[in-house]
Amino acid sequence: MRRRHFIAAVSSTVFGAALGHSARPARADPEPVWRSFEVKTSIKMRDAAGVTRAWLPIPAVRSTYQRVLGNLWEGNVRTARIVADPVSYATMLYAEWAADQTQPMIELTSRVDTRDLHVDLTKPRSAEWADGRPREFYLRPTKLIPTHGVVLDTARREIMRNAHSDLDKARAIYEWIVENTFRDPQVRGCGTGDIRFMLETGNLGGKCADLNALYVGLARAAGLPARDVYGIRVADSRLGYKSLGKSGDISKAQHHRAEVWLQQFGWVPVDPADVRKVVLEEEAGLTLEHPRVQEARQRLFGSWEMNWMAYNTAHDVALPGSNGTVIGFLMYPQAETAAGRRDSLDPDNFSYRITAREIL
Repeated sequence: MRRRHFIAAVSSTVFGAALGHSARPARADPEPVWRSFEVKTSIKMRDAAGVTRAWLPIPAVRSTYQRVLGNLWEGNVRTARIVADPVSYATMLYAEWAADQTQPMIELTSRVDTRDLHVDLTKPRSAEWADGRPREFYLRPTKLIPTHGVVLDTARREIMRNAHSDLDKARAIYEWIVENTFRDPQVRGCGTGDIRFMLETGNLGGKCADLNALYVGLARAAGLPARDVYGIRVADSRLGYKSLGKSGDISKAQHHRAEVWLQQFGWVPVDPADVRKVVLEEEAGLTLEHPRVQEARQRLFGSWEMNWMAYNTAHDVALPGSNGTVIGFLMYPQAETAAGRRDSLDPDNFSYRITAREIL
């Protein structure tokens, strides 16, 4: 039997504090234009054994750069509902199929509005902390992002020596990552985000979940509240970067960004990983000195092009009802059967597909 159900956009009065997003985050200045997107996430699993469960990330970040309009699902599920991990605050669609359903399927349709974000770092202002969580929440260590040991030493001894203001510190970390890391095309998915391993081994290659997690860890170690923002690209770049956008089939277009809190500016968007993506993928032979890279390097400290949809800011996510282990972050669909958890980084064999289109 197929069922259709509309899941209303999560109420800010109910979930606002749990999601931990400021009602007044960093301003988008000048006033940008809202764009509307429809994102479909489809799961079809063959030869399922026993009770099958799936967890689909949904857009749950509400900010000046994103409005969540709602979610619609359809499938042969026994039950489906929006749930949240009470510890990490990750919000997701949970679906469950009966043991005799050998070909589980579900399609989730999410709609969001987004608009470009730019924080003018030449105009300090008094930023009020209006987040549902205390500052300490964004300074804490996580399993993959420690703030002591080699992370603290790197922040203090290698990066912070000549940085005095919070803005100086935030920019110094950004520039250090751009200068010292590289995008490794051999890394699966978006990477694991194990920053201790990166720093201890000196292997500073990775993808966005590695390089931008490194930013968050170093910022927290330096005393700057910071957070990862996990999401997915939903449109081609209008700024001319072929490597920084994706439309249509976006099954492998997950992308992780970061934000840092600065007292005189509020939440400031950063994305050093995408600078390194431009170096590797924009065109052959680019270096950090190339004008296109320099343009991206300047732009991606303080602004985001919102051809991207934000899911959540959660770490160490326990999937409600799961028999498996805690995951470092929720950016890919997850599923498990009686035989165990499926490989979320293999959408072809897992049989999930994500598509995006702009609603004009």
